[in-house]
Formats: sequence, structure tokens, C-alpha cells
Amino acid sequence: MTLEFLLRGALATADEKLMAMFNMTLEMMARGGMYDQIGGGFARYSTDAKWLVPHFEKMLYDNAQLARIYLHGWQATADPLYQRIAIETCDYILKEMRDPSGGFYSSQDADSEGEEGKFYVWTLDELRQLLGQEAELVSLYYDITLHGNWEGKGIPNMPRRHNEVAAMLRVDEADLAQRIGAAKQTLYEARAQRIWPGKDDKVLTAWNGLMLATLAEAGRVLGRPDYTQAAVANAEFLYANLRTADGRLYRTWKAGSPAKYNGYLEDYAFLAEGLIALYQTTFEERWFVWAQELAEQMLAHFSDEAGGFYDTANDHEQLIYRPKDVQDNATPSGNSVAATVLLQLGLYTGEGGTRKRPNRRLRRWWR
Repeated sequence: MTLEFLLRGALATADEKLMAMFNMTLEMMARGGMYDQIGGGFARYSTDAKWLVPHFEKMLYDNAQLARIYLHGWQATADPLYQRIAIETCDYILKEMRDPSGGFYSSQDADSEGEEGKFYVWTLDELRQLLGQEAELVSLYYDITLHGNWEGKGIPNMPRRHNEVAAMLRVDEADLAQRIGAAKQTLYEARAQRIWPGKDDKVLTAWNGLMLATLAEAGRVLGRPDYTQAAVANAEFLYANLRTADGRLYRTWKAGSPAKYNGYLEDYAFLAEGLIALYQTTFEERWFVWAQELAEQMLAHFSDEAGGFYDTANDHEQLIYRPKDVQDNATPSGNSVAATVLLQLGLYTGEGGTRKRPNRRLRRWWR
């Protein structure tokens, strides 16, 4: 959310400092160890000041949001690095985090064989055995050294920009890209023979809504029909498995078990935003109609007359305190996305009531 704020502020005001902050952050995350340089996708966070050593767990919600901000960064700057990261992150989700039914899993563990990061790190000897003469080039590119950069092993990262490595080696940048791409494929296939980290294979409605929005937008912007098809399959899966007969939502689903738990505000809001993005890509009316239905459910069951929305529905189990989160955190708050969804629907439909309701609630909220 902070990165979206920086980008939108920079574009609205032509503030070069905001744009510099945005670009620096995206570039260094993409070049650091938080990004899986071999398989794509981002680890949950960095454990050091250099953004080299991650906590190797990968979360769906992080990758959904980061793929989208890199997509927006590419649209704003035409930087090919941003485009590559957006594509590789979406490809990672489709390859490793997708249930055959169309839903997306929640996370991938940090550990394998009882060791954190073991699946992801390399030694120089391993590169030489797998890549032969190309090992020296790849080791320079990805900082895989004899002594390692973390506990005697190497976390792939890019301490030098692509053009800098090409200049050091006196090779053409396009040729270097082709050689690195081939080496990455070899390393990925070799890594796939290792013992994989476990997965949290439950499907959460809210997090799937985030990924739905990303894939729908990426399919449109990048001209990738496979992303659009995956987004449609995801929406169809959610409709079939996490929607009740009366239009309410369940929170979670897992293969072999029925969906369960009452949906929270973020489930309705995130999914509605994803459906609007899917409608913008496909122009299939059913997705817009469903987004409207979810908005009406939010208004009917989550509204606070004092302003904003509660996190739980009015027929949820009785709690000591009915929470209302208005602060973005690792994911957006349900309130911020709900307001966005209602404003979008109001603009699309021209229905004054829908458009006025979020404005009234926001005015009450912050007056």
C-alpha cells in the first residue's frame, strides 16, 4: 500500500523524490535475496539490513500485491526489470501455488528437511557440476561464492545490475540475458529434485481476491491470455465453492473438506475488487453482477452507522468486542478496499445511492 501511495503521489504531482523512493525500493527488492531469483516470487520479509537474507516462507498475499505493484511500476516507467518480476511472480503462483480446482494456496514453508532455506541456497561446487563453464558467469551474476554469503551457502541475489555484469564480462546484454535464462532453467529443474518445503494448502477467500485482481489486470496489461484464463477459473472456483446459496461468503476451503467459517469484511471487499478487475479485462457481466452482490452484502451486514464497516457481520458469533480495522497492514484493511469498491461501483452504475454511501461514511469517519 505504501508503494502504491508513492507511485500515485509521484504521478499526480511529478515529485521526483517520491518516484526515486518508489524506484529504489522496487529495484532493491527485485535484486535482493527476498526475491527468489531462480523460481520467482517473494519471501515474506528480510531478516537483515541489506535485504539479502529472507525468512524463506512465501505468502500468497505478499506475492499477489507485489506482482501488481511491479506491473504498475512497469506501466509507469517501462522498466523491463519491473515487467520481468511481475511475470515471474505470476508464473510462480500458477506453477507452485495453484490448486487443480482453480484456487490458490495460502503459503509455502521456509523449511525443508528441518532446515530453513535449505531448498533455496547453493554452493559454488553445485553450480559448477550443473552448469560447467557457465558456472563462473552465473556465480558472478548471482553472488554465489566459494565461502557463501549466508551460513556457508549462497543466497542468489544480484549485487550488480544486468548491464554492469555485461560490461564487466564484455558481452552483449541480450546474450547475457539468454545465457542467464538458460542457467536459471537448469538450476530450477535441479532444485525441483530436492525435498520441497511444505505448503499451507487452504484456500482463503480474501487472499484469493487479491490474486484474482492481480491476474486479471496482468492478463489485460501484458497481453497474457493464460493469466486471464487463470483469473476466470479462480472466480468460477470461488463462486462454486465459497459462496452460499443466499450470496454470503465462506472464509476458507481445503480439498476434501467443505468450505467453512463466516466470511469477514476483507473476504467480501477483496473478492469484489478482484471481480471488478476481472470484469474490466473480460467484460463478462456476471463478474460485475457478483461484485455488486457482494457490495450489497457488505452494506447489509457489516456497516457501522458511525462510519466505515465492521470486520465481522451483524450475524457473526457474539464477541466481547466487534472489531473494525481501519489501518492497512501486511494486507489492506477491509475498510479501505470496501470504500474503493463502492466508489468504483457507483461510478460504473451511476447510482447516486451507492456512490454517496461511501462518501458519507468516510466523512463521518474522519471528521
